Amino acid sequence: MLTTVRLPAVLRDEPQYRLLFGSQVLSILGDRVTAVALPFAVLATGGGVTQVAMVSAAQFLPFVVLALPAGVWADRWDRKRILVTSDAVRLLCQLTAAILLLTDNASVGQLVAIAAVYGAADAFFAPAFSGLLPSTVSPTNLQPANALRGLSFSLGNVLGPVAAGLLIAFAGGPGGALAIDALTFALSIALLAPLRARVVTEVLSEEDPAATTTHFWTSLREGWGEVRSRPWVLAFLSEMSVYHLVVLPSIFVIGPVLMARELDGARSWAVIVFCFGLGNILGDLLFLRWRPTHALRVASLLFIGGSCQALFIGSGFGTWGIGALEFVAGVCVTGAFTLWDTSLGEHVPDHALSRVSSYDYLTTTGVIPLGNLAAGVVSAAVGLHATLIGMTVVAGAFSLFVASLPSVRMLPRGAQTTER
Repeated sequence: MLTTVRLPAVLRDEPQYRLLFGSQVLSILGDRVTAVALPFAVLATGGGVTQVAMVSAAQFLPFVVLALPAGVWADRWDRKRILVTSDAVRLLCQLTAAILLLTDNASVGQLVAIAAVYGAADAFFAPAFSGLLPSTVSPTNLQPANALRGLSFSLGNVLGPVAAGLLIAFAGGPGGALAIDALTFALSIALLAPLRARVVTEVLSEEDPAATTTHFWTSLREGWGEVRSRPWVLAFLSEMSVYHLVVLPSIFVIGPVLMARELDGARSWAVIVFCFGLGNILGDLLFLRWRPTHALRVASLLFIGGSCQALFIGSGFGTWGIGALEFVAGVCVTGAFTLWDTSLGEHVPDHALSRVSSYDYLTTTGVIPLGNLAAGVVSAAVGLHATLIGMTVVAGAFSLFVASLPSVRMLPRGAQTTER
């Protein structure tokens, strides 16, 4: 007997969110394809590892520089237009790179310039998306909407590299892959064009300059004021920074080296990363339905599990044993992110949400290079396993501290906006 597959309620009941979610899926797929195709594009021009690093840095640095300004502008301008513009610029970047590669006219300098423009456009997408999402769903569907957003990242991490590999192999090399990637941005724009977000009315205090000012620096300062006035936001921004600074280098730097020395190299690492991705997917599906009474309290507890990733990787339990532990970590990490994003959407007013989110992106993405460098220096001095233990002690202790804070433990559910 044939059975019908029912969409999650948030997709069935929220037509505007369906459009936004579809554009998000395509944007993420584009980013993941680019992450794989771009290094091979550099190699196709005759570049080596130094040139690959240059192009990667060119794409990454604009994101760090523009994260906070992008949040200010996303709170002042039409967020939908920012998303469309970001997609359009990235479409042109990919199409230009594809034409240069397919005609054998590409150079490393050209790819560096294209990557920098792509990274600048990408920096505007995330804060605008975070600010727009709550206005496309009813308050009761905010957590499922964030869970689906997390699921799109999880599936993108699993499927994106596979899609990139197939495109590079069968669609004309990295140039063909980037041409198909350009098409995903065109489809994303087509989905965003008919989107009509709800108008959100807020009760604003007379002392809140961000509600009335158009001055950039005042808006930026008031965005920080929105962060500073909420102890739970400061606490969790610190939590996220420690995770990305201390824990993630175990994935980006130490994990692959350890697998090469003690297990089966790239094959072992592929299995472990895949298990983590499966855990992400399960966690996203779980939080589509489970809505804990104190979302941030649960998020802080989940981060304790996520902070143990370095210990899991250095556990010596073999490929599948480490993979099983990373599966659990994957559930914890994606659950913590989903509940954190939901708490921001429920408690931060609409007029400041993009600016507050931009601090989130800056304090996470911005510290990754520092953490990777520190992990390399420390592990060379004290050894891989000692470094992994130290990572877990530092991150785990900080996670316990954040989980114990009353502002985190006692934050209720709720939304501080009314629909009109």
